[in-house]
Amino acid sequence: MRYVFILLGIIPAGILLACVQKNNGKANTMSNENDIHSTASNGSSETATFGNGCFWCTEAVFQQLKGVSKVISGYSGGHVENPTYEEVCTKTTGHAEAIQVVFNPSVITYDELLEVFWQTHDPTTLNRQGNDIGPQYRSVIFYHNAEQKEKAEKYKAELDKSGAFTNPIVTAIEPFKNFYAAEDYHQNYYKLNGKAPYCYFVIKPKLEKFEKVFKNKLKAH
Repeated sequence: MRYVFILLGIIPAGILLACVQKNNGKANTMSNENDIHSTASNGSSETATFGNGCFWCTEAVFQQLKGVSKVISGYSGGHVENPTYEEVCTKTTGHAEAIQVVFNPSVITYDELLEVFWQTHDPTTLNRQGNDIGPQYRSVIFYHNAEQKEKAEKYKAELDKSGAFTNPIVTAIEPFKNFYAAEDYHQNYYKLNGKAPYCYFVIKPKLEKFEKVFKNKLKAH
């Protein structure tokens, strides 16, 4: 496997932190595997769950990919049920800001999603992405089955061995145990708030770089 990495996930210094709005206090609901799969637009579908920084950014990236039918922003990997955004921001719930990706494996493979995952954030910074600091911004893959676990561990080991990154990769690889959809205002955030400062100065440049690197994997506009 050959790795040509152009890291897209570094947030410029001085840009305001992500996810600064307050929610409406609405409780979240934990996603169910059957419910997630039922949202796929055609045929066979699988689910991947990733945490790689602010979900406003990661959602916008994965929504662009051919074969991806749905991306949900939420909270995963913690011990508190139905967490609110404010609770997750206290850094005490154990949750990471995460996305669930429903995809058609005949169009885009899990391996290709892993490639996008590792190329669009910095997996060498512990509990941090740019100016976003805290365990909720940790780099983590929540695997749904043994095959996903094996692929994620193999990819991580080969990346470390290849020297693609100067520092060791700190991405955690953990079994999926829960996912709570984030509040409504977090969903489709970039599409609905493209002119907001964080979107314009952080997400937009990141998407432009991503689209150049992965142009053959993008949906037609």
